Formats: sequence, structure tokens, C-alpha cells
Amino acid sequence: MINYLFYDNQPFPPHRHADKDGLLAVGGNLTVNRLIEAYSAGIFPWYNEEPVLWWSPDPRFVLYPEKIKISKSMKKILKDDIFEIRTDTDFTEVMIQCSKPRKKQRGTWINTSMINVYSLLHEKGIAHSVEVYRNGTLAGGLYGVSTGKVFSGESMFSIEDNASKAALISMAFVFRKYGFKLIDTQIHSPHLESLGAEYIPRKKYLEILSSSAEDTPSAECWKEMFLNFKTSAIFQ
Repeated sequence: MINYLFYDNQPFPPHRHADKDGLLAVGGNLTVNRLIEAYSAGIFPWYNEEPVLWWSPDPRFVLYPEKIKISKSMKKILKDDIFEIRTDTDFTEVMIQCSKPRKKQRGTWINTSMINVYSLLHEKGIAHSVEVYRNGTLAGGLYGVSTGKVFSGESMFSIEDNASKAALISMAFVFRKYGFKLIDTQIHSPHLESLGAEYIPRKKYLEILSSSAEDTPSAECWKEMFLNFKTSAIFQ
């Protein structure tokens, strides 16, 4: 049975109503308030064309910050401070770069309306980006939504090899230092699995999300977490 959302303030159905692939509901508008409601409940949008599709998969694919895996070659790159890590310096550009089709892909799920509404979430201090620069040029990054001490990673990109890895590893290290519980990677990929992501039951994920829901860092706190961060600090 498909659960349709016919009006903006119609509540999401219970998580148990999601189908075997995790599709929970169809329809409704992609607005700031709707996104806040969704992420606070452990639900995220993912679709190519309208209608909006809302997801709550079980199990959930997540990364515990303390379980991040760093390869030998990546350790050398990080120790040498090849990349400069910044945060929230160019959120919209990070989304634009993430929206560009990857190799062997015909299109992208990050459309203009999505960029616009997530940029509004960023202005409210809810959505954030982590940027990776090399020699003053944007080399990669990621963006997502912070709910309590859980970060829902939406997408990442690399212009230069290993840049998105540097963003994720750096974020995991910062999160570990500041008590973040989870990075929700949402969709399984071998790449994320190689970095330490794993499946956990949806029930456990929702419990973790609920337990830290009132502890969302402000935009100012977010910037302070990454202030003057160097990748070599991971090994100190």
C-alpha cells in the first residue's frame, strides 16, 4: 500500500508502514518546515522527479564517528596536511558540485528546487557543508542536515582524488571530539562500507536520534568545531 501525502501539514505515517525498500510516503511539497519535520523523525527525501519520495529504510546504513577506517595511503595524505578543511563557507556551491552526474550516470537526484530549499535550511543553521580546499581551490566536500547529535549526510563530491574522503574522515574526527553519535549515510555503497559504515536496525537508529534531539549545535558552534582544524590533528 502506497502512503500518499495530499497536503502540507499531513503527518508522516508510522515507520512500520514503509515498504521493504524503505519507501514510507509519496507526495507533499519539499519545504523547509517539511524537511525539519522529516529529519527530526528519521525520514529523508530521495527522488529523481516529482512526486517527492520519503524514505525510512530498515536496517539503516550509518557510520559511528569512532569507527571510521583510514587506509595507509589516506593516513599519509592527512598527516601531510595536503588539504585544508573548512565548513559552511560555500554551501550552495557544494550542493551544485554534488548535483553534477558522476561517471556512468545519466542524471542526478539533486535538482534546482532541492538546492534552493536546502540552502534555506543552511541559512537557518540546520544544513551544513564541509569543504576541502587545496591551494585555495575547492577540491571536494559534502553536505547534510544536523539533527541533535546525528548528522544526515546527503551527498559528497571530489574534484581531486581523495578530497571527499578527507571531508568525511575529518568530520568524523571532529564529531567524535564533540560527542556526535552517528553519521547517517542513508544509502549503502561499497565506498562508504570501506570507510566503516554499517547497518543497524531502524529501531536503534531512531532511539539514538531521539536521545540527542534537543542537542543540535548552533551555526556558531558548528563553525567553532571546525575552526583552525588540520587533518594532521587526527593523529595527535
